[in-house]
Amino acid sequence: MNAGRQLCRPERSIRHPSASVADCGRACLRVLSMVVLAGLAAACVARPTGDFGRATPGLLHDTAMPMAGNMLASARKEPVSRFNVTDQEEEMHDRVWRFLVAPHAKDWLFDSAVELQRTRIIPPKDESYRTDRYYRWLKSTQYQSSRTRYSTVGSHATIDIETLPTTFAAICAVIAVDQQRAAALGTLAPQLPPTAGEDVTARKAENNAYIAWFVRALNYRYQSYDFALDSLLVETPHEQSIAVDETLRRLDVFVGRANRHDFCGNGGQMAGQSDFVIPSRFQHKGDTEIVLQK
Repeated sequence: MNAGRQLCRPERSIRHPSASVADCGRACLRVLSMVVLAGLAAACVARPTGDFGRATPGLLHDTAMPMAGNMLASARKEPVSRFNVTDQEEEMHDRVWRFLVAPHAKDWLFDSAVELQRTRIIPPKDESYRTDRYYRWLKSTQYQSSRTRYSTVGSHATIDIETLPTTFAAICAVIAVDQQRAAALGTLAPQLPPTAGEDVTARKAENNAYIAWFVRALNYRYQSYDFALDSLLVETPHEQSIAVDETLRRLDVFVGRANRHDFCGNGGQMAGQSDFVIPSRFQHKGDTEIVLQK
C-alpha cells in the first residue's frame, strides 16, 4: 500500500504541478492495467457461458473489465460515452456476441481475445485472423465418417443463417436510436450541458465500431466455412458438398447485406428515416409499452 501511494506522490522538486499530475495519472493507469491483467491471468479470460451458449452474467466480465476497459480506451484517445446503455443497444450486444465467439470450435474464433476486445481492454485485434483455423479444427476432430465434416460445416452455417434476421433487426434498432439521439440533440442542445453533444458523438462511434466488428466477424465466418468446404473437396470428396455449397450461398446473401450496412432491409438507407419525428421535447406517441416499477 505504501508503495502504491508513493508511486502517485508528486516529487517536491518538480516545478510544473500539471506535469506532475499527468505523470501520476499515467503511473496509476499503468498500475491499474497491471492489476487487471494479473486478475485476468488468474481467471478464465473468455466470457463464461450457460444454457444454449448464452453469456453468464458476472461481476468480473460485466463490471470490472468494462470499467477498466473504458479507462484504457480513454487513455488511447478512443471515444468513451458516459450515457447509459439502452435496451436496444443491450440486445444488439447480446445478439452480435454469438458471432464473435465459437464455443463449438474450441476457440478457433479467439474467444479470449474477443472478451478483451469486447471490454475494450485491448484495441481491435480481429483484422488479421487466418481463415484456415476452422478447417484445422474440423480436420483434427475425429468423426466416424468423413461425410460428417460436411454436415458440420452445413450445420454451423445454417445456425448462423437462422439467427441473422434477428441480429440485423437489433442492429437496425440501434441505428434508429442513434438517429433519435441526434434529432433530439438538435432540438434540445441549448438546454443541455455541453457534454451532451460529446456523449452523443461518442456513443454513435461506439455503436458504429461494434457494428463494424460484427461485419468483420460475419465475413470471417463465411470465409472460414468457404475455405473448409474447398479443403474438404480436395481431401475427402463427397456429394454432400452440394448441399453445403447451397447453404453457403444463402449465407453469402446476408454477408453482402452486412457489407453494404443494409441491416434494415432498405438498401442501407437511414433506419426509420421517414417514420420518426420529434415534435417537441416530449414524445407523445410511438412507444406504448407500460413499464411497471419493481
